[in-house]
Amino acid sequence: MTLPPFPQTVIAVIWDFDKTLLPGYMQDPLFNRYGVDGNTFWKEVQGLARHYRDQGNYRVSEDTIYLSHILSYVREGVFDGLTNEVLKELGSELKFYPGVPEIFSALEARVTGNERFARHEISVEHYIVSTGLRQIIVGSAVNEHVEGVWACEFVESVAEPGYLTKQTKLEADSGVISEIAYAIDNTTKTRAVFEINKGVNKHDEISVNDSMDDEARRVPFKNMLYIADGPSDVPVFSVLNRFGGETFGVYKAESEPEFRQITSLSREGRVQGCGPADYTVDSHTGRSLSYAVDRIATAISERRERALGDSIGKSPGHILE
Repeated sequence: MTLPPFPQTVIAVIWDFDKTLLPGYMQDPLFNRYGVDGNTFWKEVQGLARHYRDQGNYRVSEDTIYLSHILSYVREGVFDGLTNEVLKELGSELKFYPGVPEIFSALEARVTGNERFARHEISVEHYIVSTGLRQIIVGSAVNEHVEGVWACEFVESVAEPGYLTKQTKLEADSGVISEIAYAIDNTTKTRAVFEINKGVNKHDEISVNDSMDDEARRVPFKNMLYIADGPSDVPVFSVLNRFGGETFGVYKAESEPEFRQITSLSREGRVQGCGPADYTVDSHTGRSLSYAVDRIATAISERRERALGDSIGKSPGHILE
């Protein structure tokens, strides 16, 4: 008998970042540091697809083209001296919604403080999947509470042709960011979710493209809870809704447009629940997420108890006449 590689007792709580954990965008401290008007920057980004198409480039990734525009600002000296270390420093300036980062520990406590869940060694892991900048997230107050971060990444030192055969090892210099190392868009967020599902982030020998039976995957989709703010997250919402996961949409409490947006997604069945982005323990959203973790943990417990019962043959008892 071959034993499954993972007990499937991990609950993955997966968070979007901008407009989900904080009211604005993570790039705001970057604009403030260099005296750049953020609205102007984003308007330029919105116009880039048309600008490049007019030059004959018909395929432009509108979700990630802002990364190239940041590098343009670096080359022109607007973001003078911008390094990954500076981006990380800027992360410490982010101001989060109420209840963040406390909500991370609170959801973990839902299972560690429950005798039934603890008996099955159920645990909660937090992940962030964002089209934003990974170094800013890593430098923020939430980083110590998460198992992994999927987001866009820059490099400073670029490998030159023939670098594999050079005698001296290339070392990172103190130069500014100069190339895009990793980009994630609204659709490829689903790839990150599949990597968590299969355990790619925990086991280097596993590839996201490897064929794996559902019972062999580290975190089944039905063990996942995804929290995000809007239409850009619909691809991930769709994956989890299809495979039995939990989805929850949040909005800024005082924003009528954000409320209408999430309400529309809820009405269309894109998200299973929604609420204002207040994560304090006794808030509507705090309680909703806690109950979602309870539901997942209860389902795991029931599956394991049922499997244990099925694997044990009852001993014969006395026959009473």
